[in-house]
Amino acid sequence: MGPEPRRDDRSVFSEGYAVPITGLLSVLFALLAGMSLYPALSGGLGDLALPVIFGATSIVCFRLRQRCIAARDDS
Repeated sequence: MGPEPRRDDRSVFSEGYAVPITGLLSVLFALLAGMSLYPALSGGLGDLALPVIFGATSIVCFRLRQRCIAARDDS
């Protein structure tokens, strides 16, 4: 058995890898922020930092995704 011939008709994400990965990370961090909010509200003030950090990271990933899409549209 020889090596299989290369198939160039396989499609990758049409917008590259950055857009889907940053979208998934944004959803993941938003989910983590929501899951950690209730224990943080019932705990001390220092426990509230974790959901705030997860929420801010989710927004940063979402903005990064928008920039990648805008850069893709410009070129």
